[in-house]
Amino acid sequence: MKFSVSSSDLLKHLQLAGGAIASNPVLPILEDFLFSIANNELTITATDLETFITTKLDVKADKDGAIAVPARILLDTLKALPQQPITFRVDEDTFGVEITSAYGKYKLAGETPEDFPKLPSADSTDTVSMPAEVLREGINKTLFATSNDELRPAMTGIFFQVDFSKFTFVATDAHKLVKYTFHNIASEVASSYIVPKKSLNLLKNALTEDETVTLAFNKNNAFISFGDTQFTCRLIDASYPDYNAVIPVGNPNLLTVNRADFQNSLKRIAIYANKTTNQVILKIAPDSLTISAQDLEFSNEANEQLTCTYEGDALTIGFNARFLIEMLTVLDSDEVKMELSTPNRAGILLPVDETEGQEILMLVMPVMLSV
Repeated sequence: MKFSVSSSDLLKHLQLAGGAIASNPVLPILEDFLFSIANNELTITATDLETFITTKLDVKADKDGAIAVPARILLDTLKALPQQPITFRVDEDTFGVEITSAYGKYKLAGETPEDFPKLPSADSTDTVSMPAEVLREGINKTLFATSNDELRPAMTGIFFQVDFSKFTFVATDAHKLVKYTFHNIASEVASSYIVPKKSLNLLKNALTEDETVTLAFNKNNAFISFGDTQFTCRLIDASYPDYNAVIPVGNPNLLTVNRADFQNSLKRIAIYANKTTNQVILKIAPDSLTISAQDLEFSNEANEQLTCTYEGDALTIGFNARFLIEMLTVLDSDEVKMELSTPNRAGILLPVDETEGQEILMLVMPVMLSV
């Protein structure tokens, strides 16, 4: 089998697929790309058994066929070559691969394609379509709130909830929670799934604007397709917590403050906070927000005062500064508001200005004040 392709086009597709290759694969074959050629179209597949990334590009081939090619040496070779046509020759008896460029020839040992894991089949799927920008926005605004606790597998992914024309992304680690909802989705189904963090990290970097993404789900897998690329990943088999039950309602105290000022102040004050708790204290009164922190072990202390708008009783409450800073980073509004109740109940962080058709709610648990 022989085929020719642009080195730069091939490298771009390999780098995309290569995100699925683990640094220490459990099987030697998982260090390879699977190359499959049919009708002058090259399909590249890479996997770590949890996530499959498949991408396609046109080539000039003399016949159909398949070969598993070592990923690292191939990527390093292409990165070191300037853009040019290159030719692959595959010995289908020995699985040897010879690459010819304008500079010379490079030989590497391929493997039988029969050993490469098979893609899960997309049977009995529910399907929903959305703009790529919406999916990327939903991932970007929630991914940081997922948990790293493997003992709570449900929280290590993002909860995708499809409700006909509404799509909700939810992430929580039990200390913070983000709920992002987008309306006007093309769907005829109502269902929910938990998609792993690693797969979504790879996906958000691959999405480009002006594309429509098709998400298909069955009981075990998600199949996410756009352009000439498909991500297939195993869903997390667990029950997601009832997140609506932990969102407090009837919060009588409302703080409104400039987002950038609030975030920058928190960054400065957090330098002086205890490094274990990252606790900052918000002392809120009408027209006045005082942010303070102290680390008694090192006798460090700091406080700043910001102007704000506040409706409610004077309140002193503690939060993890890192959580608040992360949340403020993904909000776009110039001003944000916090709905608060008592020092031991969660605070709700919301943008003052929301984009039409989108809603975002963030919850952060308090760090209890020491007596």
